[in-house]
Amino acid sequence: MTEQSQRLSADDARILAMESAALTGHTLKLMILEPGPPVDLDALRDIVSARLSGQPRARERVETGPADDGTSAGPRWVSAEHFDIADHVRRRAGTECSTRGDLRSVVSALMSEHLDRDRPLWTLDLIGPLADGTEAIAARMHHAMVDGIAGMRFLDAILFDPHDAPMHPAGTRATSIRPARADEWLRMPGAAWRELAHPGGRSPFDRPVTVARDLAFVSTPLNELKAIGASRRAHATVNDVLLAVVAGGLHRWLGDRDRARYVRAQVPVSLHHRDEDSADLGNRDSFINVDLPLSEPDPLRRLDHISGQTRTEKQLDDAALLYDLFHALGRVAPADEFVHRLAGSPREFSVAISNVPGPRVPVAVAGRRIDELFTSSEPATHHALRISAISNATTVGIGFCTDPTALPGIADLADATGAAYAELRAAALAP
Repeated sequence: MTEQSQRLSADDARILAMESAALTGHTLKLMILEPGPPVDLDALRDIVSARLSGQPRARERVETGPADDGTSAGPRWVSAEHFDIADHVRRRAGTECSTRGDLRSVVSALMSEHLDRDRPLWTLDLIGPLADGTEAIAARMHHAMVDGIAGMRFLDAILFDPHDAPMHPAGTRATSIRPARADEWLRMPGAAWRELAHPGGRSPFDRPVTVARDLAFVSTPLNELKAIGASRRAHATVNDVLLAVVAGGLHRWLGDRDRARYVRAQVPVSLHHRDEDSADLGNRDSFINVDLPLSEPDPLRRLDHISGQTRTEKQLDDAALLYDLFHALGRVAPADEFVHRLAGSPREFSVAISNVPGPRVPVAVAGRRIDELFTSSEPATHHALRISAISNATTVGIGFCTDPTALPGIADLADATGAAYAELRAAALAP
């Protein structure tokens, strides 16, 4: 490898290798701007260009061929020699939308399009204006480049207008990842047993997927999510409440025919360090598995069941233990392949549900406040539904993504989730 190239980490390379004709490999952040005059595209390009110097991945592409010395170096980041900002910040042609339904169609199409491997793996597409004067920006970033938290740090660095409040702390660990201690090695089998040794029945989302995508979104007030959690005798977190709301939506949407007693959700857990530099991108995620009790009709019991599980898993530090275990096994190719196949099996979990902390205060792009923020990650083979949430000052936006040929009617799931939120709020906060 040359001095100007850097090999992808094992996590990032694994994610890159998952890309296929049916899987695009990227995440999408949808920012809906307050009503106003159309964003000046040239001015936006100038703003973003001036801020790329602190983000080396923004001007690098992935090279997968042999290294300069002829050796097989694996995928690596190399400089994109012919970088043009117009390839990455552009106005989506023909997207003068009238309704939010039209906007959904546009971002669904974007979600199904592969990023160009000959260029850096990110784009910003201006969409609209809509009939109500709002305008949207769809940011796509490959998961081999960023995970959820790193993606928000990237957008904060290159796109958001300067603001006083920093983003949420980058992660849960105060220091850099270090080799597991002896006592942690003794605790790893217990974490693996709790998270991976209880395969369930057939998942309702275990279906083959194509590259077609359908997206839908719903918003919830962040202060009410906090109040619902605080109302419980054993305090529930915002993420617990979010999982309970999603469980209620699935309870309504699946109906009696397809509804299982439980649906196991895989919940990503960020292990980024609080002292990381904003340019330090890449993936540092682990997970916990949570059983969502879809057969429980009482929304408060549903919430208490979920919060009890997550509290135990956090106290035992399962996510960090699994991260260390997976990376230790990664040194042995057969074991690495086996454990990742096991963890990704549809019998181990049915649906991934992520929650990314976004801006803590209102932020703007080119002087236009971001009124609504949503995130979307793509489904996977045998996991035809993906649910992603992100906070934005006073709201939490929930995004649903599926292949409509495998799971039609995703907009109905968004509506059902909104109804489930209203039901939980009434049960928890009514006088």
